Amino acid sequence: MNHLSKAPAVRSFSIIFLFAATLFTSASLMFVLQPLFGKILLPLLGGSPAVWNTCMVFYQSILFLGYLYAHYLSTRFSQIRQIQIHTALILISFLALPLALPENTAPPTDANPTFWLLWTLLLAIGLPFFVVSTTAPLIQKWFAHVGHHTSHDPYYLYAASNTGSLIALLSYPFLLEPNIGLANQKNDWGIGYLLLCFLIAGCAFVLWKNHQNTVPTAINDSESLIQKNHLSLATQLHWLVLALVPSSLLLGLTNFISTDIASVPLLWIIPLTVYLLSFVIVFSKWNDKIHLFMVKLQPIFLMPFIAYAFINPADLPYWAYLILHLIAFFFAVMVCHGELANKRPHTQHLTKFYLIMSFAGMLGGMFNTFVAPFVFNAVYEYPIMIVAALMLRPGLKYTFNTGLILQIITPILLIIAGVSLYATVDDLLQYFDAAVICLIFITLLTYLLRSRPLGFAFMSGAIIFIALSLHSLSSHTIFQQRTFFGVLAVRDAVLTDENGKPESYHELFHGTTKHGAQRLAENKSQIPLTYYSRPGPMGQLFKEYDNVNNTWNIGVVGLGAGALACYAKEQQHWSLYEIDPLMVDIASNPLYFSYLSQCAPKATMRVGDARLSLEKEPDQQFDLLIMDAFSSDSVPTHLLTKEALELYFKKLKPNGILAFHMTNRHLSLKKVLSINAEALHLAALIQEFKPQQEIPLVVATDWVVMAKNAETIKPLQLSQLGGWQKLPLYFDMKPWTDDFTNIVSIWKKDNSH
Repeated sequence: MNHLSKAPAVRSFSIIFLFAATLFTSASLMFVLQPLFGKILLPLLGGSPAVWNTCMVFYQSILFLGYLYAHYLSTRFSQIRQIQIHTALILISFLALPLALPENTAPPTDANPTFWLLWTLLLAIGLPFFVVSTTAPLIQKWFAHVGHHTSHDPYYLYAASNTGSLIALLSYPFLLEPNIGLANQKNDWGIGYLLLCFLIAGCAFVLWKNHQNTVPTAINDSESLIQKNHLSLATQLHWLVLALVPSSLLLGLTNFISTDIASVPLLWIIPLTVYLLSFVIVFSKWNDKIHLFMVKLQPIFLMPFIAYAFINPADLPYWAYLILHLIAFFFAVMVCHGELANKRPHTQHLTKFYLIMSFAGMLGGMFNTFVAPFVFNAVYEYPIMIVAALMLRPGLKYTFNTGLILQIITPILLIIAGVSLYATVDDLLQYFDAAVICLIFITLLTYLLRSRPLGFAFMSGAIIFIALSLHSLSSHTIFQQRTFFGVLAVRDAVLTDENGKPESYHELFHGTTKHGAQRLAENKSQIPLTYYSRPGPMGQLFKEYDNVNNTWNIGVVGLGAGALACYAKEQQHWSLYEIDPLMVDIASNPLYFSYLSQCAPKATMRVGDARLSLEKEPDQQFDLLIMDAFSSDSVPTHLLTKEALELYFKKLKPNGILAFHMTNRHLSLKKVLSINAEALHLAALIQEFKPQQEIPLVVATDWVVMAKNAETIKPLQLSQLGGWQKLPLYFDMKPWTDDFTNIVSIWKKDNSH
């Protein structure tokens, strides 16, 4: 049969450099565009997490379509026709430059903006992002036909692509965002896109030149062709799950560590860095040796991971807890991606291989974003994917022999035993230590099953879920539910009152961050606690203005348990703003918290993002506006910008007061407010409150108050109620705007606070 016989293989390094540079540039542009355009959209949509999640689904979907295009183009058309079609596509994509939102665009105010957001993304960046997304499979496919001596195995170039992704990922928050505004970022991205197009043109020229040098010959190698063409459904499904599980595991771990370990800004970068690094390693020439090493080490590190991360996490600080999860995640993705790299097909099926990988990534993202939050009341997709990753260890046999049946039955019996224990023990805490020791011992035994992936996975999964159940019961959680915005839990706890007697109270948690508490005794249930206590800054503010605030119109952004409502007076009007409807349900339910029902039953409740909701309010409406969206360590940066402050004072009366809750373990938010207050010529005071004596549920907290006129807040500064001081001036960073923010510049060097 006829084939194209090529000239002797080329050994030029310049060809490798050209194709690697193209893949590197493409991946870098992709990973810069994602956060860049997400930030452009934030002010329009109020900074809701839905913005980021919807953007991510859009990116994954376009990536899949780009891979589908590359597969169809490279398998249905000749090389010359491929170059012509792709050139036409690139020229059409120039219509979308420079990057910008469509003119007069605005999200709907009376409907879900998801479809508007997807349509806006498609119009604004759809074509350039589509071109960028086609590059990885298409350029590698072209390299397979350029006659280089490594063309038979171009997969190592995928390392260049992931290296570009990795560098862009780390550069954006630490280099680009702190030094370049969004307007300049858009212009620079356009220049980078033009550079990519020139590089693609260079690759196309090399392909065209090699095509000219080929001559037709007759080679009878039908047997080898049949072998190359054979691609079973089982193989393709195996690729799918090997790519899907790490993708879901990445998102699950990111969600888990930010809700159950620590809400540290930029923490999501670490798992994604590990994920991309795994691709760089497994598609390198050293993978054969590294993969065997990873498979052997994984069970060894899994035992302490399960023992200390799930069974007995209280003995470790959060950073050590985080390291354990990251190490386990590293081995899981290295084993899965290592298997994926080992099972990469002949270059004839290269684009299909990448197409299935991108489809799996999209499925993993959709499962974690759209399915898991509505199916589970906690981040259970994470441990589920840990078990799935263990099942994908090499050596799994799908034959149901006696040993396999025992592997499945043993964990089931273990679960039944655990359930029986919970059902028959009245006081679980009495046997807690014994249960922990038993689970740790069983964890050690699972090492014996390391060569049997199915039994190893099921046994590990049984231990993890029993441990999670054990801790859930011991935490006295009376309500827990998960929404789009995270996991909310109400817990029953006990304190020692002023007379030394035990007293019950309720706590509200968002992930690991406490968002409020209430004492249940009838004579103490109206006492504001935690960050809003009477001895603290909020108590001082309401006490100082007690004689003049009888008819104030007060707005509160961020509901929590509703403790601030117990400062309300009969003639005052309170408007409460909360983005999460579940938070409203919890605070309004007297079974959990009764602040609202007892203290402000007539308060107006508005669900939605603060900036979007306040935009709709009349100007000069409020006497006092309290911004309490900052008590967690996840910072809504769009609420701190210069434009946001201008909006708040537009809604305040001329002598109105703006109060900011600044308590944060990791970020010095006062720097942002200080610089923006100076830029807008606002008077500002700060109090970093620490209780002078131990009072139940009264905690240290930081608050800033602002006003247009210094005289408005001078009574606070002169009062003897607390240590109110002028907000210090800072000169080491630019003001935050909707165009420019810089999380890194406000990171606390000492996180002990």
